[in-house]
Amino acid sequence: MIIGMTYDLKDDYRKAGYPEQLIAEFDNLQTIEALEAVFEKEGHQVIRIGGIRSLVAFLAKGSRCDIVFNICEGLHGMAREAQVPALLEAYGIPCVFSDAMVLALCLHKGMTKAVVARSGVPTPDYYMIAEEKDIAAVDLPFPLFLKPVGGGTGMGISSKSIVHDRDSLEKEARYQLKTFDQPVIAETVLEGREFTTGILGTGTSARCIASMEIVVDHKSDDGIYSYKTKQDYKECTTYHLVEDAQVNEQCEKVALGAWRALGCRDGGRVDLKMDCKGRVQFLEVNPLAGLNPIDSDLPMLARFVGMDYDHLIREIFSSALDRLGMKAR
Repeated sequence: MIIGMTYDLKDDYRKAGYPEQLIAEFDNLQTIEALEAVFEKEGHQVIRIGGIRSLVAFLAKGSRCDIVFNICEGLHGMAREAQVPALLEAYGIPCVFSDAMVLALCLHKGMTKAVVARSGVPTPDYYMIAEEKDIAAVDLPFPLFLKPVGGGTGMGISSKSIVHDRDSLEKEARYQLKTFDQPVIAETVLEGREFTTGILGTGTSARCIASMEIVVDHKSDDGIYSYKTKQDYKECTTYHLVEDAQVNEQCEKVALGAWRALGCRDGGRVDLKMDCKGRVQFLEVNPLAGLNPIDSDLPMLARFVGMDYDHLIREIFSSALDRLGMKAR
């Protein structure tokens, strides 16, 4: 089988002068080489395509492949993650992971929460701040947590993201609106434990790999799992499997409920947090989870339960082939 790989390489964007926080979700060469090695060991031919512009050139010259393993995050627009799948759909080329509609939906944290809440999955109350005039209309009780609506890998999140009064709300909201040029979501702060749950599969076939708790040293950004904390995770963050059966059951129920409600496919992660009463709630979903073999959360979750990197990638790929009715050859 000929597998095309679409991805955004950090080094390419660094050379072009983009700031680190804007390209935090992009991949390094280690990830691309690791994925390629898995497929080549299975006897597939891999074509490294690259980002959206490279894909346009690839298709324009008449090149084709059987399926695309897509991990492109995109850079411009609120549907940036959906651009590669949308282009592939136009050319009738199937891809691994979620389609354009789902990726566009899931990048917008407010719209994601609206769908999830409508499906009965618990999630904190929230308010969308699309422009400065919306700040005065926020009527949720403090403290609130503010973050860019389309950010990833902690983009825009710091110790200042938690606001305790009207003045700090206005200051942080104005800063995020101006700095990241996108709406800001303000949601009720959950004060309990933080988790992420790994998922494989699609629809009723989806299943949880495991759930792990994320514990951040309070000295790092006041214990917030922020952009800074994620960059320095080895020094300030610990991860461990959820061992309490009741807590794990809650995590899996909420994660799978959100995953299925949103229509996510093949593999990814759902981020969760407890409220002060110990109830697990949905925060956000990552349908294009990082796949670095060393430090990405999904491979880390897999390792915790004895699933090595090759096995994880084969499971993701098999999910795509099954739902597409394709057979590896």
